[in-house]
Order: sequence, then C-alpha cells, then structure tokens
Amino acid sequence: MALPKKALIAIPAKHFEFYDDGSETGLFYTEALHPYSVFAEAGFEVDLVSETGSFGLDAHSTEDQFLTEEDKAVYRDPEAPFSVSLNKNLKKAADVDPDEYGVFFAAAGHAAICDYPSATALQSVAQRIWDNGGIVSAICHGPAILPYVRDKETGKPIVDGKRVTGFTTQGEIDLGLLDRIKKDGAPLIEDSAAAAGAEYVAPAHPFDDLSIADGRVVTGANPASAHSAARRVVEAFGRL
Repeated sequence: MALPKKALIAIPAKHFEFYDDGSETGLFYTEALHPYSVFAEAGFEVDLVSETGSFGLDAHSTEDQFLTEEDKAVYRDPEAPFSVSLNKNLKKAADVDPDEYGVFFAAAGHAAICDYPSATALQSVAQRIWDNGGIVSAICHGPAILPYVRDKETGKPIVDGKRVTGFTTQGEIDLGLLDRIKKDGAPLIEDSAAAAGAEYVAPAHPFDDLSIADGRVVTGANPASAHSAARRVVEAFGRL
C-alpha cells in the first residue's frame, strides 16, 4: 500500500527564557518554514504539530541574519500558508492520526532538547509513521527525539548503526550555551546519538550545511541544513 504523500513537521511546544540577554528559546523559525516550503513544492500536504498544540518562537531565529527576503515576506504575512498553518492551524500530537502521514520531520530550536525527550505523543506518532514504512527525519536539535523511536524487531532505536548528524557540541560551546544546557540536564545531540548506537557525523564547521540520508532516517546539522535535509526526505520518500 502506498504511503500518504503527507508530511508532519513537529515543532517544540516548550518556550522559555534561555539566552543571556533574557530572551526565549522555542521554535527556530526557518527549521519549520524551509521544510514546509520544500515539501509543499514537492506536492506534499503538510501539517505542523506540537506536543501540546502550542508553541513559541526562538527570539533570535527571526533576526535578519537568519532570514532571506523571501523568509521575511512569509514572516510578515499572516495569510501566507505557512503562517496560517503555524499560527492558526497548529495541531496537538495526540489529536492527529499517524496513519495519514508518510513523513515525520522534527524541526527544532534549543527548546527541542528539553521538549522532545518527554513528548510522548509526538514520539508515538513518529513511531507509527516508522512502523508503517515512512521516513523519520530531524534537523539541528530535533534528533533529540530519535532515540525514542524504536525498531519493532530489534527493540533498539531506529538510529542504531546509522549515520546521523545534528547540532554539534562545538556549536554549543561557540554560542556560549554549553553550561546552560548542562544546568538544564538536557541532552547534547552528539551524546544522545552515540548513546542510541548511531554514528554521529559533524559538519566541518558547526554552521555548515550538512544533511545525511541513511535509509529511512534523514538528519540535518543546523538551520542552514533545513532545505537540504528536506530535499533528502523527498528523495528518500520517492525511493519507498
């Protein structure tokens, strides 16, 4: 049976004061916008979903340095399809039917490492999509959810033995956030990947575009990788 050509983009529900300037972390805006655009252009239906049906934006993710002019146009337009999906039609994970989707894509922001490890409804959705033969993918801090999605035959995480990427520990050091993450007891992506049996691959520099497809698992290293990771998802879906 053919999988539905429909993608679920997961976003962190949690948002909280995180940075030294007192601003919040939450969803890193383009990590959802860029995959949404890629999937829509490829003919997928797309839903945005969080654990609670709510979200907050990472305050820094909408700064000029992270947005193209095209991104800014969407951000400023409340009637743009992505804006409507995010701000008006965001779904709660427990309310969606996983069988409607062929792709699970975990967008992120630093909030994801505090949100996804306890987001049991999102984990369940990702698990069902995987069990159905679909693609499970994640960007930047989104791979924090991957150890909780397991192969039903081996009982091991689906990333066990696979090549994956995600935000580097060096990147956390460069941003001055390593101590805060450790204080919060949140996982570092490199560490959680290794603990799940994955082969972690880092980009040459923390903010270089890098995405990896290993079978039905697709990962991207950082916000700059959102487009390429989504394109790899589309390609992997086409091979199913």
